[in-house]
Amino acid sequence: MGNIFLCGVGGQGILLAAKIIADAAAGGGFEVAANEIHGMAQRGGSVTAQIRYGTVVHSPLILEGTADVLGALEHIEAIRQAHVLKPGGFAAVSRTA
Repeated sequence: MGNIFLCGVGGQGILLAAKIIADAAAGGGFEVAANEIHGMAQRGGSVTAQIRYGTVVHSPLILEGTADVLGALEHIEAIRQAHVLKPGGFAAVSRTA
């Protein structure tokens, strides 16, 4: 089972990145479930997407402390969502201002 959590702000491409990752996992033969939250995205607000893949996926939601990968396109969003990453997980955080 793989758990990927993406975060950023509106306009950065989080939802597109989630779709690309989900499509790639499905193309690799995995069952895929995804979830996204983009409340105030049009005004530069927080955007998150969760992608889960594996042989069987029962829920699209990633529990706190269980994400294998945290991908953040905004530094502050990485800090805000760090609790989702599991111990020893991988965080890729953009340093571009």
